[in-house]
Amino acid sequence: MSDLMKVSSNPHVRSKATTSNIMLCVIIALLPAAGFGVWHFGFRALMHIAITVASCVFFELLYELMMKKKITVQDLSAVVTGLLLAMNLPVGAPWWIGIIGGAFAIIIVKMLFGGLGQNFMNPALGARCFLLISFASAMTNFDYDTVSGATPLAQLRAGGLETNTVLDMIFGNTQGTIGETSMVALVIGACFLILMGIIDLRIPGSYIISFVIFIILFGEKHLDMGYISAQVAGGGLMLGAFFMATDYVTRPITKNGQYLFGIFLGIMTGIFRLFGATAEGVSYAIILGNLLVPLIEKITMPKPFGKGGERA
Repeated sequence: MSDLMKVSSNPHVRSKATTSNIMLCVIIALLPAAGFGVWHFGFRALMHIAITVASCVFFELLYELMMKKKITVQDLSAVVTGLLLAMNLPVGAPWWIGIIGGAFAIIIVKMLFGGLGQNFMNPALGARCFLLISFASAMTNFDYDTVSGATPLAQLRAGGLETNTVLDMIFGNTQGTIGETSMVALVIGACFLILMGIIDLRIPGSYIISFVIFIILFGEKHLDMGYISAQVAGGGLMLGAFFMATDYVTRPITKNGQYLFGIFLGIMTGIFRLFGATAEGVSYAIILGNLLVPLIEKITMPKPFGKGGERA
């Protein structure tokens, strides 16, 4: 039978976009925040990024060689995972933390579930939560260059955040993980992804808006714009909303499901921040949201015409 008579399995929609092209766009979008992190924290931040990215690529290649699977490191997904994980590390963490995190992200979360497209949660966030549980002191060490102190969200929770600190949070002159401090750099990268058509505002927009509404309703200062701005600018909310909650594999595929997913993330982040034991909540909120994606898709999947659905 000739090739013209062969019909491949669905989906049949064709696109010029490839996995490697999408991942390359994500890497480019992350560079402003990663570059600012290196400039702000110094050589140690660059070391963490290099070690974590190299570890993720190495463990994916090693696993595929050992299991005699197709080599897929050229799709750049392991590089994105390593870069995201590194940006979620505090600069004061030990050098080996990225190696352990990279192994967990690639082998446990990604490859054991079938590789790219089969993982049930974001590998970088799964690894970060694993590291937070296993090495809590190392993952909460925000000291660098002999400077120590609490993160802005921790100060906010304690009621000691100064007004000028909000501007520092927006531009990145604060404590925090390598890639979360500069809201401006993250928004620049997010705008690039939106302009390239890689992501849209359904999930990030519903996430941020629902979070702000939750903070207004249940926060200590309600309509205090400084308080609200600090909550939005801090704690990796922008990094999570634009770069991790929008992960193609672990987000809902339906439009209504994406809105519902974003609202769930906003509410859970608010609950973790206001009523939880720590000032952070983005990572745990997205992980919980990832686990609920099958349910969200089930209740938001359009019904076919003739089985309860309406004709378009």
